[in-house]
Amino acid sequence: MKSRRRAVTGSIAALALATLAGGQYAGATSPSGGGQTISVMIASSGPAETAAVQAAADAWAQATGNTAKVTAAENMNQQLGQALAGGDPPDVFYVNSDKFQEYASGGSLAAVGDQLDNPDDFYPALAQTFTYDDQLYCAPKDFSTLALIINTDSWDAAGLTDADVPKTWDDLATVAQKLTTDNQVGIATGGTRDRIGALMAAYGGYFVNEDQTEVTADTPENLAALQFLKGMLDAGTWKFTENMDLGWGGEAFGTGAAAMTIEGNWIRGAMTNDYPDINYKVVELPAGPSGKRGSMAFTQCWGVAAASDHQDAAVDFVNFVTSADQQVAVSDAIGVMPSRQSARDAFLADNPDFEPFLNAADYARAQVTLPAFTDVLTAFDQELVAMSQGDGDPETILKDLQQNGEDALNG
Repeated sequence: MKSRRRAVTGSIAALALATLAGGQYAGATSPSGGGQTISVMIASSGPAETAAVQAAADAWAQATGNTAKVTAAENMNQQLGQALAGGDPPDVFYVNSDKFQEYASGGSLAAVGDQLDNPDDFYPALAQTFTYDDQLYCAPKDFSTLALIINTDSWDAAGLTDADVPKTWDDLATVAQKLTTDNQVGIATGGTRDRIGALMAAYGGYFVNEDQTEVTADTPENLAALQFLKGMLDAGTWKFTENMDLGWGGEAFGTGAAAMTIEGNWIRGAMTNDYPDINYKVVELPAGPSGKRGSMAFTQCWGVAAASDHQDAAVDFVNFVTSADQQVAVSDAIGVMPSRQSARDAFLADNPDFEPFLNAADYARAQVTLPAFTDVLTAFDQELVAMSQGDGDPETILKDLQQNGEDALNG
């Protein structure tokens, strides 16, 4: 099944305005009475996202009598960090999950969770990502998960059928062996926690516990996961793109260097734009030994600055852009998934090929948001790649991860 991506046109703005005309936005009258101007900073993935957010901002302005000035940052972390440090931040801004706790603990974010419309409608894993000291600080903007991407031509050539779609990771190892040829590896991914974390989760492990108060790296579950991975790496049926002179799993898959990859729903745009001749299908990642699946969730939130002089209008804007109808319009345009459970059916009606990714919302683990953990996980990535090159073993990698993680958590 080939993927498709819709172009962003004036229809997005028309949809946003039609939503308002239908009275589906509960906050269509600004609590501040209108006439305010708020600044909005986003980290745009490209013109499509910038246009979609601008259309939503224009629709909100028409509904409330306020104005939202949207800026697409060139370097979000740097520009936002400087603005926060300088005491003149934008009123509303994207917050990356790896920066959330830093901003929340430092007092930069207003805890607006109790002012959000129907916060229980956000997928629990996403809401947990942006909870600090038992408070929901900001609204999950949208999200992506991981799934298994299969080249159907390679699948057929190997004599595999729908019955062979892997239900377990052992099944995956079996089909990867059958798919591996002199010119194509069975599966390729980046050698990174953002892919291998899904394997660890399926085996019942992960980097930290659910509320991120304890490092849980050096466990039997994680050891079993990395031993499984090493077995496939040693067999040559799973390769890391770092060893293939390729940038990411989507490139390995799109160029035909790999018959399968583990990637997020963003791969749809890459396949449509860069590799339109590759026939493929998307299935959920297989289950681990306990019978449970694992995946990872990647998300951002809409944050409101604690220093904002327009917090009422800012929260109203956030409630507007995270309403189910607005999320469907924007998500359909830029290839991410709505963070509200109530938007699921409407989104899938336009994007049926996203169902495996959306199903993963029920079991995906969120990225670690602890301050200083980025360096810890970067070291983990480096050790994974070294192991794939014959230097290192799962036991040592996990012991190092545990120690480095505890140092970061307690530091």
